[in-house]
Amino acid sequence: MINIKRRIYLLIAVTLFAWSALGQAAESPSAQQPRSGGELVFAVGELPPSFDGHRETTFGMLHPVAPHYSTLLRFDPQNYPKIVGDVAERWSFSKDGLTATFTLRKNIKFHDGTPLTARDVKASYDKIIFPPEGVASARKASFAMVDNIEAPDDATVVFRLKHIAASFLANLASPWNFIYSAERLKKDPRWYEKNILGSGPFIFGEHVAGSHWTGKRNPNYFMAGRPYLDGFRAVFIRDTAPRVAAVRSGQVLAEFRGFNPAARDDILKALGNKALVQESPWACNILVALNNEKKPFNDVRVRRALNLAIDRNEASKALSQISVMKYIGGVFRPGSEFATPPAELTKLAGFGKDIETSRKEARRLLKEAAVPEGFSFVLKNRNVKEPYEVSGVFLVDQWRKIGLNVTHSPQEGGPYFNDLRQGNFDAGVDFACDFMDEPDLYLLKYVSTEKSPINYSRFKDPTFDELYERQSRMLDLKDRLPLLRQMERRAIAEQAYQFPLLWWQRIVPHSSRLKGWKIGPSHYVNQDLRDVWLAP
Repeated sequence: MINIKRRIYLLIAVTLFAWSALGQAAESPSAQQPRSGGELVFAVGELPPSFDGHRETTFGMLHPVAPHYSTLLRFDPQNYPKIVGDVAERWSFSKDGLTATFTLRKNIKFHDGTPLTARDVKASYDKIIFPPEGVASARKASFAMVDNIEAPDDATVVFRLKHIAASFLANLASPWNFIYSAERLKKDPRWYEKNILGSGPFIFGEHVAGSHWTGKRNPNYFMAGRPYLDGFRAVFIRDTAPRVAAVRSGQVLAEFRGFNPAARDDILKALGNKALVQESPWACNILVALNNEKKPFNDVRVRRALNLAIDRNEASKALSQISVMKYIGGVFRPGSEFATPPAELTKLAGFGKDIETSRKEARRLLKEAAVPEGFSFVLKNRNVKEPYEVSGVFLVDQWRKIGLNVTHSPQEGGPYFNDLRQGNFDAGVDFACDFMDEPDLYLLKYVSTEKSPINYSRFKDPTFDELYERQSRMLDLKDRLPLLRQMERRAIAEQAYQFPLLWWQRIVPHSSRLKGWKIGPSHYVNQDLRDVWLAP
């Protein structure tokens, strides 16, 4: 009989193996000898709302900031989804699976020269899992299984769990879980929102708001010979067209988030063999958020009508040509082992192929809910052209076809996220993006708002919460799947609290000089740049 510890490892391995990233024209990292030196210049299409990895959910923060920090565990960038140690040298579980002990590497230092110890790891995870009042933690609910954290000595961190959770180890490898200084957090738990002090491969250089962010090589980095680069420069270019032009002209060597097919072809035509393209499935979708605390969105009939009005088949055909949007799917990434098969998905409200029948039902529901013809509301959005703004424009047009008058309101990243967190919106173009295929992560968007800070639709559903807890503790996929189907049907079809529009395709064209970087299904993973190097 397989013991609990092995079952945990086995399930994590099976779960993560579902990814099948495709690298087109990518070279094996061992094909050439890494070369030291040079500055990597890359583009970032969003501005960081703050610098705190525990708080934020946008690549606009992660891409420029991640190179400054270490994490407890990490995904091996060349062998994703293998989990390896970062600050942790080794770890083990107790026989009952409820105690996880991590031994830290020796002689790791923060960039100010102070040693990184178990006290810092504990303080960082206490902030993530048990944040003090007034401190936002986007991933608090991911660690609901953690009872407490101990640091019995400088080299040992112990997590004591309330129950077994299949996603626990992978959650510890999250690229957002930066290790912060316990001393800094003690003085001000919000210090890291505006300041940088890590132990990662690159020391902070400068940040010129709206312009660029720089880092320089950390000579005291704990991994010998890393990083290869002398430094990096992240250039903030908000609009897609100039960002594509920057890659095409060689002004920047890469944009790590991803471009649409037309941009890929444009860059390849201009650069020829001076460019490479890596492609992968993408663990991201556009999510339509509805404020369940506001009228008329607190009426399930209205929410269902908004869902039924959307022609996702038309969306896939139209938006896949002009954006990173492409795949029709429910709560889980299409093609993953957790995803509802297409034939079954079409039976869910909003995902059928007869759009006229769906819209007829949508109009009936609005009339029954006493929503007047021409009812107006505002759809708030990020002012990032794709896939956000193009999705917003599409949604406004879809809702117009059932007699609604919707104003599209794109915003800067900071105000956008703040309005979502504070409930200052009617409807919003949200997103569900994560670093791995794991139900515990994607379902967090649907866990009741008092338990999940990223449930911006602000609904409460004790039934859903109970199902979430049950599936999270199951280590066998065949036991888990029926609950996942039930939860998906309840959340996006029956109650329509919020619902996905489309899932994304990831396409990253980059200079052939860029080496040591390998695409994955998440644009959050593999962004610390420690293994990246530049060919002549």
